Amino acid sequence: MQHRQLGKSDVHVSPVIFGAWAIGGWMWGGSDEKEAIDAIHASIDAGVNTIDTAAVYGQGHSEELVGKAIKGKRGKVVIATKCGMRWDDPKQEGTKAFETNDGGKHHVFYRNAKPESIEYECEQSLRRLGTEVIDLYQIHWPDLTTEPEDSWAAMEKLLKHGKVRAIGVSNYDVKWLERIERIAPVASNQPPYSLINRGIEHGVLPFCRENGIGTICYSPMERGLLTGKVTPDREFGEGDHRANHKFFTKENRQRVLDALEPLKPLAEKHKATLAQLVINWTIHEPGITAALVGARNAEQAKQNAAAMNFTLSKEERATIRHAFDEPSKVMTA
Repeated sequence: MQHRQLGKSDVHVSPVIFGAWAIGGWMWGGSDEKEAIDAIHASIDAGVNTIDTAAVYGQGHSEELVGKAIKGKRGKVVIATKCGMRWDDPKQEGTKAFETNDGGKHHVFYRNAKPESIEYECEQSLRRLGTEVIDLYQIHWPDLTTEPEDSWAAMEKLLKHGKVRAIGVSNYDVKWLERIERIAPVASNQPPYSLINRGIEHGVLPFCRENGIGTICYSPMERGLLTGKVTPDREFGEGDHRANHKFFTKENRQRVLDALEPLKPLAEKHKATLAQLVINWTIHEPGITAALVGARNAEQAKQNAAAMNFTLSKEERATIRHAFDEPSKVMTA
């Protein structure tokens, strides 16, 4: 699979990107370090050239794991990480996001995209990742207490100083994208997008297409729900955020399984799993540059990467979309 240019930047990413949220353990019920590193290595070996993490994932743990995994492989990988979600700021500045008691540790999280915080976070991420430059640096969430133009000027400063190769955002709407685009080019936006959650099709995605902004979507598998392996009776471990997510009610889990059932012959035709079918559909939607897909072990990573290895026809893609038209309306209402 050919790598794709990220917006107008000189960064090129694989259509499937290794999403490193889950390996941080935070909100996923913990993680195994060796399995996490093996998963990253397997992903790279299978043709995935990009790893996406964030400072907040495991409160630095995910970045540290990525740093360990890329030792000796830095020239083979594009590293994307994020700033703007602080748990460690004694001033507690920014927009309060939420609180957690994960693993017995209490944290209060703030969306802080103030220039001084962005500069500080970049240095911390460079240290944890063990690299001299971050390929794609992204503001994780809009901070309503900071003018977006000020945040973006700080990001452009990092770009000019060679700390990062490209700058992007995550979870930005059209109005905020318009404001920062006037300051400096936006390489990418990272919104949620899946067969179930198609909200960006009505504004954000067309805007990014028209303005040369790459779109890296997250949660294309809806936290594993679209693999077809999450049954209505499955129990989630302590600290796993899916236990209280609205998509994971027993009724919604059954809706997803029912929608996936008629797609099984199509998956068999392409010698693919249902998960690979869903990933392949996602990365070929107009305007989608790449999709973040998490993996917690080497086998999952290999399976995810293999989703890049076949082509669906226009009719097959329409069949897949139609299968989730009704579940999408019900679950996102």
